[in-house]
Amino acid sequence: MVIVAVLAAGRGTRMKSSLPKVLHPLGGRSLVGWVLHQVRSLQPQRQFVIIGYGGDAVRAALADQPQLEFVEQREQLGTGHAVQQLLPYLKDYEGHLLVLNGDVPLLRGQTLAHLLEVHQKHNNAATILTAQIPNPQGYGRVICDSQNILKQIIEDRDCTTAQKQNRRINAGVYCFHWPQLAQVLPHLQANNDQQEYYLTDAVNALSPVMAVDVEDYEEILGVNDRVQLAAAYQVLQNRIKKAWMQAGVTLIDPASTTIEDTVELAADVVIEPQTHLRGQTRIGSGSLIGPGTLIENSVIGERVTVRYAVISDSEIGNDTQVGPFVHIRQQSVVADHCRIGNFVELKKAQLGSDTKASHLAYLGDATLGDRVNIGAGTITANYDGVHKHPTHIGSGTKTGANSVLVAPVTLGENVTVAAGSTVTEDVPDNALVIARCRQVVKPNWQPKA
Repeated sequence: MVIVAVLAAGRGTRMKSSLPKVLHPLGGRSLVGWVLHQVRSLQPQRQFVIIGYGGDAVRAALADQPQLEFVEQREQLGTGHAVQQLLPYLKDYEGHLLVLNGDVPLLRGQTLAHLLEVHQKHNNAATILTAQIPNPQGYGRVICDSQNILKQIIEDRDCTTAQKQNRRINAGVYCFHWPQLAQVLPHLQANNDQQEYYLTDAVNALSPVMAVDVEDYEEILGVNDRVQLAAAYQVLQNRIKKAWMQAGVTLIDPASTTIEDTVELAADVVIEPQTHLRGQTRIGSGSLIGPGTLIENSVIGERVTVRYAVISDSEIGNDTQVGPFVHIRQQSVVADHCRIGNFVELKKAQLGSDTKASHLAYLGDATLGDRVNIGAGTITANYDGVHKHPTHIGSGTKTGANSVLVAPVTLGENVTVAAGSTVTEDVPDNALVIARCRQVVKPNWQPKA
């Protein structure tokens, strides 16, 4: 049985932002969102988020997680003071408390599970997560015996030459036996330059305390400024891209590609350079995506080719070609075996199978049947200055080059629209519509002086 507390009260002045530090975005989630995402696998009994600066913004950002309980730290007086705020909420609690930082987003769920397992197995009063890092200069050292029992935590400036050879540092992640911690918390003192109450003082007052080393020290990297935010993003991207390549996805140039954690890719997908996949995006087997493509919150079928395109909140069927230079947006749905060519924009458009818009077209608020052919320069004039209106185009219909369909309008099946037509009225099935002025030629004409 475990309760989780996430410390998220700090302002993060080094971010130089009005946005609370824990809400800064990192690859599809906020910093604190990543922490809470990894906590889910532990199935904690309760989850507390300790808020302070920008507390209302933090509450609003996490409003979609009703299991969270928010505790306010009115003054930010250190990590020990933050955990003290839980005392009224956990009066009769006899289990364990896992304390995490809202600005340490790279911890894996399995790391937290291992920390909790060791803590419970050894009946520790406290168990701290530590890391062996290549260059620990500037970090406090964690001194343990051969059984990883904590002896002391020493600040870097106070270490002897021998102690400075120790590369184990404190990651700031703790698991406590709550009844023992609750006895210590009220007695913390702010006897330091910062005049803050440190959680490490509570650790030093408990026994036994054990250290658990994280396998990958990059997991404990915190974010205090924009440089560290960018570094954390690179760590996250390297993880995601490595996992997908091991799962059978080809990334031609991983360094120029970004993939958010929420994206799903099938085996044999090929991702070309300068491609960015975001949100709830799914891509089917055999599809070729990129180069120069952005896809977010969209479903791409199997054996689809997408080049130099922006696709958002839409669906693309199997065996369809998209691009180059295409924009598909706002719940557009393209069926199987379609062709959406260069300089075509779809907005809230529904296209049937084997339909083609090969170049230079705008289809907004439009529903197209099967085997429709959209000529170059065709647009649906869907906006009258006040409202958007729909256009319906039946199966087998063809529009000539430079056609304008003024909505609301319906074209039946197997209609042919003559090039250069401006269609303002409905057209029945199997008809030819010509809606243009007759050409007039005046020979030997010169403008008047």
